[in-house]
Amino acid sequence: QMKKQCNQKLLIRMKTECVPCSLNHGTQCPAGYTKITRGTGLSDCRYYLEIKTHTLSFPGCRHRCVKQFEQPECCQGHWGPDCMGK
Repeated sequence: QMKKQCNQKLLIRMKTECVPCSLNHGTQCPAGYTKITRGTGLSDCRYYLEIKTHTLSFPGCRHRCVKQFEQPECCQGHWGPDCMGK
């Protein structure tokens, strides 16, 4: 019995919202995602504060998150919902 299903492993990457670095320690990734940065995360972004009529921007931090999932696919040369077609 040949394996006719060759699942494709997909990695979805995202970054959390930019916040003050001192607050970023506790930032969690969305459900199902794994945090791959540590501590205060990446200091590669800016966050904005509106003060009366002005918007100020400050250097901030965010985390990188990844989620892995398998996309069902048939192996080459096979097709159909059960991958039995040739």
